[in-house]
Amino acid sequence: MNNAVVLTNGLLKSSDAKTAHGLIRGTERFTIIGIIDNEETAGQDAGVLLDGKNRNIPVFASFNKAIDELNNIHFLIIGVATVGGRLPGNMLEIVIEAIKKGISIVNGLHEYLSEKPAIVELAISNKVQLIDVRKPKKREQLHFWTGEIFKVQAPIIAVIGMDCAMGKRTTARMLKQACEEEGINAQMIYTGQTGWLQGGKYGFIFDSTLNDFVSGELEHAIVSCANETKANIIFLEGQSSLRNPSGPCGIELLISGNAKHTILLFAPKRKYFDNDPHWGIIPSVASEIELIEKLGSKVIAVAMNTEDCTTEEAYILQKEYISSLGIPVLLPIQEGVTSILSTLKKLI
Repeated sequence: MNNAVVLTNGLLKSSDAKTAHGLIRGTERFTIIGIIDNEETAGQDAGVLLDGKNRNIPVFASFNKAIDELNNIHFLIIGVATVGGRLPGNMLEIVIEAIKKGISIVNGLHEYLSEKPAIVELAISNKVQLIDVRKPKKREQLHFWTGEIFKVQAPIIAVIGMDCAMGKRTTARMLKQACEEEGINAQMIYTGQTGWLQGGKYGFIFDSTLNDFVSGELEHAIVSCANETKANIIFLEGQSSLRNPSGPCGIELLISGNAKHTILLFAPKRKYFDNDPHWGIIPSVASEIELIEKLGSKVIAVAMNTEDCTTEEAYILQKEYISSLGIPVLLPIQEGVTSILSTLKKLI
């Protein structure tokens, strides 16, 4: 009973729909049976739209169209992650319609449905759930940093990026899956709402955690994972970037999470943080590697987000960066991540 449709409401082709993109690529928590977007994308396969791979997930122009054509919808997932975390456009109206149809709502935004009395009352009367994934934990559920992280024997690898929406979670998930296919017990610590939506067992929602407990929640997730799974290797999903002024983040993974190795994501065609000139120019990859290594973590590879690149450009840039950086340069979407497996095996 976990069939779900994902609501993007016209944003499917934008980076704001990165939650939907993750769910299209895969989730163990839900069965995604449709995407609700707009007339432009309706009738197409969501996987083909995303990265050219047919995943048998149809896109619908509206909620009503999806209702007409799909059976047994149990959840409607809000599939966008907007600046400020507010419901965009008329999404609340669609949420109300879904509740009236007996469909539970999964919301990953900072605007909590469970704090809207009218929505709560409607949900109760229709016997559906309101799941606010990003709602902060209660104080008694939070953990403070203890130093237990230093007892973890498995190599801990941070997968961080030079900006938001670089593909950090997707790459971390691909690394975990590639290791598993080689018989390696790999685990991933999620740090965002999409990681939970995709079925992650170990992790926490970084940007809804009281700052004093971020390090402790990270440590608790890693230590719990290591103790319970006996992992050979643990990947940490990064958030934002070390130097994005809207949300500098990542040092916690390197210091509090004791990640002694890093895989760094970058987009060679992206010039400004979040594509906004006012936010500043993204520094060079070489300078980011230098900064990470001064913090005590070895960058073992970089991975390239090839937005705005042709396939030919992607491979040319890959060769250029291999030459200038002297470390592996992954193209996760074009080639996968298996080329880094030999390096990972040496760390275990």
